[in-house]
Amino acid sequence: MEMEFTDQNFEQEVIKSDVPVLVDFWAPWCGPCQMMGPIVEELAKEMGDKAKVGKLNVDENGEISSKFGIMSIPAIKIFKGGVVVKEFVGVQSAENLKKELETLA
Repeated sequence: MEMEFTDQNFEQEVIKSDVPVLVDFWAPWCGPCQMMGPIVEELAKEMGDKAKVGKLNVDENGEISSKFGIMSIPAIKIFKGGVVVKEFVGVQSAENLKKELETLA
């Protein structure tokens, strides 16, 4: 199931995670972000326990958004071992993101 990341749980759920983590930085008013929604949900189901997949609302979580320099959304960052190993801006295909996660899992 897709997770919701926040300023409060980011350290625990993303930085300290034992598995790769895909974070979709988004906002409700962003059209392309709405298109990413179902892709992120699908990916979360497909990856199961091999990776964490979730979203972070940039409007509600300014601390993390500024820490990672989010300028345009949707922005997708994949973390492994607490660091960003891949990043994408704009709508991405589920296949592409799944391939990236599987190489890290």
